[in-house]
Amino acid sequence: MVTCVDPCLAWLHGVQNADGGWGYFPGKQSRLEPTTYALLALAKDESRSEAFQRGWRLVESWQLANGSWRGSSIVNEPHWATSLVISLRCVLGIFDERFARAVEWLVALKGSESRPFARMAHWLRPSLIEFDPALTGWPWQPGTSAWVEPTAHAVMALRQALKHSRDPHMAKAIAARISIGQRMLLERRCRDGGWNYGNRRLLGFDLPSYPETTALALLALFGHVSVDWEEAIRHAEQLLQMTRSPLARAWLEAGLLQHGVARPAARGEPSGDILVASIGSIAWNRLVL
Repeated sequence: MVTCVDPCLAWLHGVQNADGGWGYFPGKQSRLEPTTYALLALAKDESRSEAFQRGWRLVESWQLANGSWRGSSIVNEPHWATSLVISLRCVLGIFDERFARAVEWLVALKGSESRPFARMAHWLRPSLIEFDPALTGWPWQPGTSAWVEPTAHAVMALRQALKHSRDPHMAKAIAARISIGQRMLLERRCRDGGWNYGNRRLLGFDLPSYPETTALALLALFGHVSVDWEEAIRHAEQLLQMTRSPLARAWLEAGLLQHGVARPAARGEPSGDILVASIGSIAWNRLVL
């Protein structure tokens, strides 16, 4: 049981929407991403189990026939945050048929750069965008190119799912997809040691890294032998000192905590951003990373 020393948990409970979900900010329409993050934050807080169950029922009602989850009650298309729901089910220990279908959908999803036409175009003009199209990650939306952030989320979700896979063939497919996703992240690492949103170079120029994408990539690569972790942690600490973005700080703190770096000072009142409050609480209570 989590001892609620974090005021963010009480705040999340207080701003829950009537339908059981959360928007990106209090009072806004419930969406899959903030709702799932809030549920991850509240998952082990037994004092707020009723609030959790209301949110859980809403999320369960959003699963589509292909195994993915829709982004909200008004969007009837697969959403990248299906990765987050898989992680949530791993935390809860729910490995049912719904879970299996979601994992199958996520394993099969690839960025559009893996398509034959796109690979041909890349082969003809490799200097335009410098990356290996065979190392395909995950897109924000099916049918589009892969990006660093959804790839990091998918790798983290599948890494958890692999621990609970009972089908040897699916376990092999999951492991292979994790490997390719991590190789894609490693190949897209910027010269400065972090990660940009999509690529490391464009039109012959090195691109800069950003704090939130760097934090997520490091979380997805946790323990990977190809990463100089002393250097990577030092770069993350530098980004934490420089960034003014509350969301970037929350992700960087989560990554540094996972790597054993000392906890930040006690958390104050929430900022009003559902994602920031939720991610901070997840990291603080070490619920899932």
